Amino acid sequence: PRLMVLRRTPQPTTGRMRAQITVDDVRAVRRFLQLSAADGGWRVIIVDAADEMNRNAANALLKYLEEPPPNTAFLLISHAPGGLLPTIRSRCRTLDLEPLGPEALATVLDRSDQSIPADAMAFLAELSAGSAGQALELVALDGQAVYAALVGLFGTGERIDRARLTELAERCAGRDADGRYRLVMRLTQILLARIARAGAAGPSGGEAARGERALFAAISVDVHDGALWAETLARIAARARHAAAVNLDPAQTVLDTWLDIDTTLARVRRRAA
Repeated sequence: PRLMVLRRTPQPTTGRMRAQITVDDVRAVRRFLQLSAADGGWRVIIVDAADEMNRNAANALLKYLEEPPPNTAFLLISHAPGGLLPTIRSRCRTLDLEPLGPEALATVLDRSDQSIPADAMAFLAELSAGSAGQALELVALDGQAVYAALVGLFGTGERIDRARLTELAERCAGRDADGRYRLVMRLTQILLARIARAGAAGPSGGEAARGERALFAAISVDVHDGALWAETLARIAARARHAAAVNLDPAQTVLDTWLDIDTTLARVRRRAA
């Protein structure tokens, strides 16, 4: 009764999860604060994640941060604090949370209520960025198989496999596929980041999917290739944000994303020739 979690909510008309935390969501904070604490203790409001607030929502929350009610703590989770309003950052204390190392991550996952396959730990350590929450999401949504499928789209490293791409895009469509769509877009960006780093500094860490290291060696040979892939990643990240903001068709977004990747792959192969 003394805890509130402010996060994205479903759209009333479609039932699909909103891409942002809206000002209507923040208005629920006022109703929560009007209630008396059950035992007169502290009340806690967790914003998860503050990065997902649109500008109107951020300004609405700022009013509470400027004049916080007595015995109330706001915990704002942010994955990219630099993108928050400066006025919000200036009114918050910062607590940096370092990514978990492989051993600590394994300990946390062992204590979870999910069954973690033994052969998945190396994959989770590579792609979860030390986040137990992301690791558990990868397990729940079969992220290991999805990532392997993304690596498989490159085939021999000549062109993107269009038949596999079409099948993947179709699986990201529909009301019940929102989680898979978001996972595909996130893992696509992670894969591109790993390809870009391989060109800039050479492969590091272990393989997150079979054949990944050989693929990197074929399509990201040097810093010039790495720069091309980094530019592609920036475009795709911007496309993903725009698609979420205006609710574009998920299947078409996946197709457009990977056709962009195919264009970059062709440029890389021309350089190699």
